[in-house]
Amino acid sequence: MRSGEQTRENIIRQAAALFNQQGFAGASMSDIMQATGLQKGGIYRHFESKEALALEAFDYAVAQMAARFTEALEGRENAVDRLHAVVDVFARLHDDPPVPGGCPMLNTAVESDDGNPALRGRARAAMDGLRTLVRQTVRKGVPRGEVRADVDGDELGSLLISTLEGGVALSRLYGDGVHLQRAADAMRRYLDERVRA
Repeated sequence: MRSGEQTRENIIRQAAALFNQQGFAGASMSDIMQATGLQKGGIYRHFESKEALALEAFDYAVAQMAARFTEALEGRENAVDRLHAVVDVFARLHDDPPVPGGCPMLNTAVESDDGNPALRGRARAAMDGLRTLVRQTVRKGVPRGEVRADVDGDELGSLLISTLEGGVALSRLYGDGVHLQRAADAMRRYLDERVRA
């Protein structure tokens, strides 16, 4: 990797942590300069604007989450076991986030709800990917006899994501991972009692 590419990757990595912890509005260019050790011109040599950097930083953060999901799903064939793997990834977010600050999808969705349509669109696309994963897992699991026939994949996706993201939010708010662990434990029970065939 060339020096310019390394510098660009470092800016993205540092900015991802800042934006995930402080938000787009809360992380100033001065914060980014301090984290990267670069002057403003050095940052703008690689990114045309703070928003352009924020979009790439979000994509980086989501890629880190996606890598966690890929690793957790590897070798798991049973649909409910795959859903448990998704829960397990979320359960680690308080103590071991892939990017400091918790779930980048949740943080970006909340912050950009009204103020930043581009980031909101990226957050929605990332969340769509997670919802699709749950929906397709259920769709494949029903005919194989792994998932109950009356389970609606879209409904389960809403329930699973909102429960786990709510646990992430409470744990971040109170600085205590117990809230996320309670949400994860409840979702694990739900999967075993209401989803598993």
